[in-house]
Amino acid sequence: MDFLLSCIGYAVGLGNIWRFPYLCYKSGGGAFLIPYLFFMIIIGMPLLFMEITFGQFASLSPITIWRISPLFKGVGYGMVIISGIVCIYYNIIIAWTLYYLFVSMQSTLPWSNCDNDWNTEQCALREHGNNTILSNYSTNGNLTTLFNDTFTSINGTVISVMSNATTMSRVPPSKEFWQRAVLQITDGIEDIGGIRWELLGCLALAWVVIFLCLCKGVQSSGRVVYVTATFPYLVLIILLVRGVTLPGAMDGLRFYLIPDWDKLFTLQVWGDAAVQIFYSMGMAWGGLITMSSYNKFHNNVYRDAIIVPLMNSGTSVFAGLVIFSVLGFMAKETGVDISEVATQGPGLTFVAYPSAVARLPISPLWAVLFFLMLFTIGLDSQFGMFETMTSAFVDEFPRFLKHKKMVFTVGMCLVEFVLGIPCVTQGGVYILQIMDWYASSFSLMLLSLTECVVIAWIYGADRFYKDIELMIGYQPGPWWKICWKYITPTLIMAIWIFSVFSMKPVSYGDYQYPTWAISIGWALSVVSILPLPIVAVYEIYKEDGPLLQRIKKLIQPAENWGPALDKHRDEYLATLEPSKRPTYREVTAPIYLPTTLPTIKEKCSSPIPEQVTLLGVCDQLPVSKC
Repeated sequence: MDFLLSCIGYAVGLGNIWRFPYLCYKSGGGAFLIPYLFFMIIIGMPLLFMEITFGQFASLSPITIWRISPLFKGVGYGMVIISGIVCIYYNIIIAWTLYYLFVSMQSTLPWSNCDNDWNTEQCALREHGNNTILSNYSTNGNLTTLFNDTFTSINGTVISVMSNATTMSRVPPSKEFWQRAVLQITDGIEDIGGIRWELLGCLALAWVVIFLCLCKGVQSSGRVVYVTATFPYLVLIILLVRGVTLPGAMDGLRFYLIPDWDKLFTLQVWGDAAVQIFYSMGMAWGGLITMSSYNKFHNNVYRDAIIVPLMNSGTSVFAGLVIFSVLGFMAKETGVDISEVATQGPGLTFVAYPSAVARLPISPLWAVLFFLMLFTIGLDSQFGMFETMTSAFVDEFPRFLKHKKMVFTVGMCLVEFVLGIPCVTQGGVYILQIMDWYASSFSLMLLSLTECVVIAWIYGADRFYKDIELMIGYQPGPWWKICWKYITPTLIMAIWIFSVFSMKPVSYGDYQYPTWAISIGWALSVVSILPLPIVAVYEIYKEDGPLLQRIKKLIQPAENWGPALDKHRDEYLATLEPSKRPTYREVTAPIYLPTTLPTIKEKCSSPIPEQVTLLGVCDQLPVSKC
């Protein structure tokens, strides 16, 4: 249950709330679910099944687990780098959420009116459909009055508006609160501005919460996840019940769900569906491998591979009902088309939805519930990504970190906090947008493609099936093998090509980034790919013999590859052909264990006496697992 909740919490992130509903609405409503479910079955489920099987079988973190084929160990480093970069800006979003949560705890929401210091003359509550106002105007004729944001004469006399009149777009108070009070946003990334101290405090608090939840690894986070993984569903149900009772809610749901079959035949819709599946389930981030590495060896990983994607996709659809029921209400209240209020990303969670909530009775209650839900959703995803980093380095460098995991966790929190400080400046949102746009785009697909090819072709899908049988007692049907070898890698490559040709330069609203900023973004994309050739060259350099012989050896599983515990390792070795069995297994038990799996008897609750020859469970597992 711990693993299922952790996986669901990790996979269900902010993208399920602020991206999928808008994508569904924009891409044909209910018709979008057809390509979405199609790609979930042939890409999402096979990749997720592969990764959690991979991690559970070896009980290793994303770097060390590449004993399966040491030449490709750089894939593990790439996964850790991606998780590290995303951790930086993901906690910025959590900090924003905390800020909104705190300011919601008052009788009147600060974005519910235009009477605040940060509001401008453009601020206006949308009570009617017109979205512009006139300023610097003069009139001829009788007394006039401003009504419905247009000028009419009381006695019907036509008004002439002089040439010095200008038109200004109205800005809802929620948008001014977001831009002028929370971010205090500058004109561009060239002007970074000063630090937003309130946001810096929220960021520090977010990292303190992360540390307290992960200071003892899964021993502490495993208990927290029972709350953080289930609470969002409770809040979503409450918000849906409230949302569907609002006037205009049905209009919003119709916009969200009614199929537009014409869009089903456009390449863009299918490409968007594939990309959404790829990013929403967390494949190739390292988190799935990390969490599954804590499973019992005989856990039914096949069952989990079905449940997690279904829960993830179901949550996305359900969240859309919550979002669009409230946006439909807002559209009706303001007299505008729902397309004017439907948006994605921060614009949805920090502008559109808060604006709608402000119109509800007891609005602070609904705001607190909404932002508390976002906070717990963000925490779950952050748990998986941060644990990926710490476990990976502790397992890879046990000589230095085996006794200092808590100190290392503190250090990583501090490093990530410091790296996040530029994002809480007045121009920080521009930096965050670059990181989000580039950090996990093309590199994520290439890492996933490499992982799929290595396991299905180099290690061998048939051999991988035997590993699955060793864990769950039977081999799954041939469908998964076909996907891993042919369908999934082919489609990943197609998605990658689609993403390359459909990729647009990063932007934030109407702001276009300078060339140097875009170059930094591309550098972020490349940095997680560089470990593949660098680590491969290093591994080849360490080996002896002719080049081809070194490569041939490094693509094969290392001698210490296999299950961590002796009893499971014996079962695994029995499935191998005699020629492929490690020769060192004939020696006494304590000697065949690799030096990278150190004895840590001092960390176990029941130390093993020195005179006992066989190793205990704690001694056989990697440091991070005991």
